Amino acid sequence: MIARSPSRNLLRDARAQTPLWQLYPVFFSAVYLSHLTLLRLPYFWDEGGYYIPAAWDFFRTGTLIPVTTVTNAHPPLPSILLAGWWHLSGFVPSGTRTFICMVAAAALLAVFRLARNLLGTRSAVATTLLTAVYPVWYAQSTLAHADIFAAAFTLWGLSFYLESVNFPATGEQHLDSERRFSHTPKFCAAVFFSLAALSKETAIVTPVALAVWESYLLLRDRNVPVLRHAHIDWLAALLAPILPLAAWYAYHFHRTGFVFGNPEFLRYNATANLDTHRIALCLYHRLLHLTMHMNMFVPVLCALAAFLLLPAITERARLARPVLNAIAVVLLANWIAFSVLGGALLTRYLLPMFPLVLLLAVAEWQLRVRDWGWIAALSTAAFLAGIWINPPYAFAPEDNLTYRDMIVLHQRAIALIAEQWPQATVLTAWPAYSELERPELGYTKVPIKAVAIQNFSREQIENAARMQQGAAGPGEFDTALLFSTKWAPPSGQVNLALRNAPADARYFDFHEDLLPAEAASILHGEVVWQASIRGEWVAVLRFPRTKEQSASP
Repeated sequence: MIARSPSRNLLRDARAQTPLWQLYPVFFSAVYLSHLTLLRLPYFWDEGGYYIPAAWDFFRTGTLIPVTTVTNAHPPLPSILLAGWWHLSGFVPSGTRTFICMVAAAALLAVFRLARNLLGTRSAVATTLLTAVYPVWYAQSTLAHADIFAAAFTLWGLSFYLESVNFPATGEQHLDSERRFSHTPKFCAAVFFSLAALSKETAIVTPVALAVWESYLLLRDRNVPVLRHAHIDWLAALLAPILPLAAWYAYHFHRTGFVFGNPEFLRYNATANLDTHRIALCLYHRLLHLTMHMNMFVPVLCALAAFLLLPAITERARLARPVLNAIAVVLLANWIAFSVLGGALLTRYLLPMFPLVLLLAVAEWQLRVRDWGWIAALSTAAFLAGIWINPPYAFAPEDNLTYRDMIVLHQRAIALIAEQWPQATVLTAWPAYSELERPELGYTKVPIKAVAIQNFSREQIENAARMQQGAAGPGEFDTALLFSTKWAPPSGQVNLALRNAPADARYFDFHEDLLPAEAASILHGEVVWQASIRGEWVAVLRFPRTKEQSASP
């Protein structure tokens, strides 16, 4: 008689517990209520720059290729899903953000399923809660970026794959590992990984990495027929997502003449990044993102400390070696891939990796610390603090609730311009010029003309001053909307990233925004309004026009 492993008992217990479909309303309610004050915010950053305009174009015209924003070959599934939802909710930010809460809840349900099958219910609750309150995940749970869609589908695909490999087949035991040889998890994994790839092209990294791993296992087990067939089946399932993604690129090429988007998009996100020094810096930054960023160091360091201890209770479930190997492959592949791909080092690109890091941490706690609940509570407190308290280094506002501060400040500034100078021509940088010119983003009811510069560095402001006095004619813009383009510790405070500033400026477009008074001096204007919230700031400048311009129609 073959003894059943603790992993198999965990799966059997999971099947006997509350069905996942009954838990989904609880998950959605928790996500929705915890983000209630954010649901009416207008669209932010990449939402307004690409994802909402692309979905808006599909909603109005049915075209998969955006026409009111630049086409960059991102797959169309988020646009299709958002447009479908807008037919029910109406095209309003609160409807969009409610739908993203639904997607985030589905992703958390995948985390719960994955952890419950591998470690049991208590560890699943801890892993899911920690994922939900991790600042980057919390912030992304209402933002309509493709990353939350890709994360949800990727985590569901991983839950089926890891559930299968959790039952290592050795000797005669492979005959009892029905999950490893069943076609159901393979089909489900193929479908979910395909949906992930159709949500964001870089999601293909995870199934391809696992396919490479399965190829190694196939070579290792080539002399065991039943295992060989299982590996071949998994290879087919993991490589299947390449087909719909290739079909999308073929369609995109047919319609636009470009496979991977316009040449500038391809250069910024791929070809311009192939510099050895830049890749080394990215590997360093991405490692910090996975292990330290936004207080992730708390659960990670606790897990490393626990690793030095002997197991507290030997009968507690532990992650099987095949599961650890597969997770390591996925983390390694994404760490490397996102150190090469992408012009910006946005942490949301790693969104489905954070639950895996937390799963590994919880696995160590519950195995080696008898009363590990206090570690989970400490980590939860650290994450909750990170939602509101900024770290001592520069970061993207969308990594915690700083994005909300930025939106509120932009709302106030644009409302002032719309009320007092509705015919103004406004000098500003992205994303504010989209916020001014596109009323559907929720900042203004009518378009306001904008003149775009790259950022508010001294170089760009001086270029704007020359433009104002150059061939284009003085007074091309009469107003300026300036704002902090990133959050950084105020001068005089601790800044852990200060020593990396030259390299960050060279490779990652980090720059120092001029303060409003400095910019006004260079542009010969006047600061008529400014405000700040927790380090984020915005200012409105006005410039006098000549009498000839004032008299012109």
